[in-house]
Amino acid sequence: MDRTALLDGVRSVCTALPEVTEGPTHGAPTWFVRRRSFAKFVDPEDHHLDEPHVALWAAAPSGARRELVAADPEQYFPPPFGGRDWVALRLDLRPEGPDWEEVREVLTDAYRQVAPRTLVARLDGLAGKGP
Repeated sequence: MDRTALLDGVRSVCTALPEVTEGPTHGAPTWFVRRRSFAKFVDPEDHHLDEPHVALWAAAPSGARRELVAADPEQYFPPPFGGRDWVALRLDLRPEGPDWEEVREVLTDAYRQVAPRTLVARLDGLAGKGP
């Protein structure tokens, strides 16, 4: 899957969350909720860091990074920046692209780490509404 499609997929998931904005930080598209970052798209062709993979860096619940990396170290890894509670997810591991449901889960968990309670409650209200 090409880099543009990967970025578009991540962007689509992020911007579906309440009050999310996008802006560049350190040369990479980054998503914020009320000026607090929760996710970053890192492409080695565009990013100035020494990152070899197209990846999503995201805030994670306490202890989740350790569990995810231990369970699947080929797909998950600790990002070099972002703090101890951030995790990186390789998006370029499979030619057909990532499991988008897994990406959605990682991004929703990341959003929950930084969003105010009122926005998390709004998110929970949206999730409770079925088709």
